[in-house]
Amino acid sequence: MTLQFKRNNETPETLAATVKSWLQNPGRRFGHLTARIYETDRTVIEVLLLDPKAGTGIIISAPLPDDQLEYPSITAEVTAAHWAERAMGDMFGLRALGHPRWKTLILHDNVWPDDLAPLAPNRRGHREPYQFLEVAGEGIHEIPVGPIHAGIIEPGHFRFSCSGEIITNLDIRLGYQHRGIEKRLAELPWQQTRYLAESASSDTAIGNALAHSIAIEQLLNIDPPPRAQALRTIALEFERLANHIGDIGALSGDIGYSAGAALFPPMRGAILALGQLLTGSRRQRYYVKPGGVARDLDDARRSSIKNDLATIITRVRELLPLVLENPAVIERMDGTGRVARGLARDFGLVGPAARASGIDYDVRRFYPHGIYPQYAPKSAIRDTGDVFARAQIRADEIESSIAVVNELLDTLPDGPIYINCSEKTLAPEESGIGIVEAWRGELMHWVTTDSKGAISRYAIKDPSFNNWTGLAVAARGNLVADFPLCNKSFNLSYSGADL
Repeated sequence: MTLQFKRNNETPETLAATVKSWLQNPGRRFGHLTARIYETDRTVIEVLLLDPKAGTGIIISAPLPDDQLEYPSITAEVTAAHWAERAMGDMFGLRALGHPRWKTLILHDNVWPDDLAPLAPNRRGHREPYQFLEVAGEGIHEIPVGPIHAGIIEPGHFRFSCSGEIITNLDIRLGYQHRGIEKRLAELPWQQTRYLAESASSDTAIGNALAHSIAIEQLLNIDPPPRAQALRTIALEFERLANHIGDIGALSGDIGYSAGAALFPPMRGAILALGQLLTGSRRQRYYVKPGGVARDLDDARRSSIKNDLATIITRVRELLPLVLENPAVIERMDGTGRVARGLARDFGLVGPAARASGIDYDVRRFYPHGIYPQYAPKSAIRDTGDVFARAQIRADEIESSIAVVNELLDTLPDGPIYINCSEKTLAPEESGIGIVEAWRGELMHWVTTDSKGAISRYAIKDPSFNNWTGLAVAARGNLVADFPLCNKSFNLSYSGADL
């Protein structure tokens, strides 16, 4: 099913008011904000707005006058745009006037030249030096953590302002993983982009590969065969299962509950093994591609997956009560790291983090990817917005993912798994947008072509890009000792937000 987004034009001066007005309709969402350069070297700001109930959305374009680098901030009217505007400032050398906390987001001033604008190479930008928010008052002290952490955690810096042992503010600084992925994706022939696109965040290889493929397929005007759609969905749900099961174990470890920390990782490994049976790789790399999938599922492997899955789910159902019904676990998680529904809505939280705060938004119910939305499960919702709610959401989604996979294994359509499209050319001067409910939430790949059908702009929005602010909000008012628990309950991607 090809998804079409209407286009509207605005001026930079009216853009913020138009976005705010459009979002007044209940259920509509701020999708993403970026910019692109016309072939005439003119900059265009573009905002993607979503109308999930209608299964559509709009792209609002606002061309900047020649040589103009400033525009009225959208964040001043729509809070969810705050990180996207800062990223756009780094990448395109623009400045959002009136942004409440304007500073660099990705390009560190002590690493990259101050006038570098990577996605506008003919322009000299000027970034504001990064300044952490200062909290003043009697007894306030700071605790800097990172960017280098113990073990294999990705680099990120956390600056805690504390009153005694209570966190009064958390400033999060990323950018240490910046790899120039979006720039490189606009330089490659589209036939080669899938290998890099699925590497944006390695624990979401299927989610990224699927969003990429959907965007490219829109530009090619093709629909993969039904069997390929079903196999894509199984792979996507295996990725969700592996990470949700792993997170339950990791949450147990962060509160010193050794039974949960020891018993859940083997179950995660067992799901990864099923992914290998399906795709040939435990991380399911190089499987989903434009036109379909790279490997079929024969009857022997399908039977093996069904038998192993039945064993795994029986064991997981035995283990979940050991965590979620344990009074000591509940005492640590209940009320910790709370995010109110209003803040979750204003900052645009997605995925389990949003649904734990009462935001009923699951991309599987609204936008085409795999077999969805036709066979989308009912959303798992809680309203307390705390660590325990985020754990409960994961447990609920483990059950719904198992149900989806079992149904697909029983009803897998016959037919081909791939449409050969490698010789086709992308539609010129069009946009393809893949929106997927990855295991962390709403994931987008937004591909725009030039007049010759080559990729001129490739934008990725990882769910973590929405949710890092949610973690900062969740930490406030909690003990410093509870931050690892808050952090793991979100389990965000550093590299997915840095790109």
